[in-house]
Amino acid sequence: MAKQTLKIQTPEWAVPLLEPSRYKGAWGGRGSGKSHAFAEMMIEAHILDQSESSVCVREIQKSLNQSVKRLLELKIQEMNAGAYFEVQDAVIKSKKGDGRIIFQGMQNHTADSIKSLEGYDCAWVEEAQSLSQTSLDLLRPTIRKPDSELWFTWNPRQQNDPVDFLLRGPTPPKDAQVLKVNFTDNPWFPQVLRDEMEYDKRRDPDKYQHVWMGSYLTNSNTRVFKNWRVEDFEAPPDAIHRLGADWGFAVDPTTLVRCHIIGRTLYIDHEAYMVGCEIVNTPELFMQVPEAEKWPIVADSARPETISHMKKNGFPKIMTAVKGPKSVEEGIEFLKNYDIVVHPRCIHTIDELTLYSYKQDPLTGKILPVLEDKKNHVIDALRYACEGVRRSAITKPATFTPLPNVKKW
Repeated sequence: MAKQTLKIQTPEWAVPLLEPSRYKGAWGGRGSGKSHAFAEMMIEAHILDQSESSVCVREIQKSLNQSVKRLLELKIQEMNAGAYFEVQDAVIKSKKGDGRIIFQGMQNHTADSIKSLEGYDCAWVEEAQSLSQTSLDLLRPTIRKPDSELWFTWNPRQQNDPVDFLLRGPTPPKDAQVLKVNFTDNPWFPQVLRDEMEYDKRRDPDKYQHVWMGSYLTNSNTRVFKNWRVEDFEAPPDAIHRLGADWGFAVDPTTLVRCHIIGRTLYIDHEAYMVGCEIVNTPELFMQVPEAEKWPIVADSARPETISHMKKNGFPKIMTAVKGPKSVEEGIEFLKNYDIVVHPRCIHTIDELTLYSYKQDPLTGKILPVLEDKKNHVIDALRYACEGVRRSAITKPATFTPLPNVKKW
């Protein structure tokens, strides 16, 4: 009798997860293949050890239709592994041992009822962003068999969600392998999802960042910029490029941004961005922006020594920005009056336009007319780049068209 061949395709990003770890996690956006990779890992583990016992968990599971059971059944078929499993209504059992895969909702568990899971080898929490702190605190000490593992897959929602704080917070567990993965890492990303992704990327940048790129969900009411979109374009040959620079301090980035204006549309097509950039390396960083040395650059006036260094090292047209009372607020309002189009390669610009926010009263939740002083380094550079246009609009004298001479009746 011919032996069956198992088909196991592991994406490159998931290879580190094949090594033993107490905690394994993958977070990111839709279409990344996170769930498929973990489902294949679980099926493979149960083939290699027919006594393996696993539980697939969600915070709320009202029926098996809300579980990953159907996905595991699909993987058994795709991997040609039917000889190893008996798929029943509520459980998947191993045919050659006493192993099993069960499916449960954590919301239904108490400190007593969860003890039934103490002998399990693995717990996989799917949609882990919804897991409550109580459920997480119950689950972690319950799965305690030697060499047992806790798996988590999730699309980030809020930074203070329990799973995010545990695995991405300041003090993650010592024995943890946690990976970021998005559709860009999925070699089998289907065209139908690509079309959906491209639509969101063009029409709803906030949704694109959260759903597809795994960014935290933002409060759209606090967002400063809602007048922008991501779009591939090429600057016309006669474009008047406007460049702005912001200098980094310690952990802040040094940035250079290039844009041009056509009518009421502001196009941003290139950026340079580096955290911890030393002054001697700044000319090389700025050369990442095409023809940056040929155009005027308006730069933050807080570092005159850096501006002097840049003038001596290939950027003679660099000049200081004019600052004054309300110059930040006025610059932001000026930018909000334009439709802003951002080239997809300007990833830090996209990030800041998504996250730049007004302050919010921590007690009442009321949005305050005060700009947050964070996620604004590229935006500061953009303000400087457009400073000349803004100031000329303010100082330009009004033009009056005289009334024609009209004879009296």
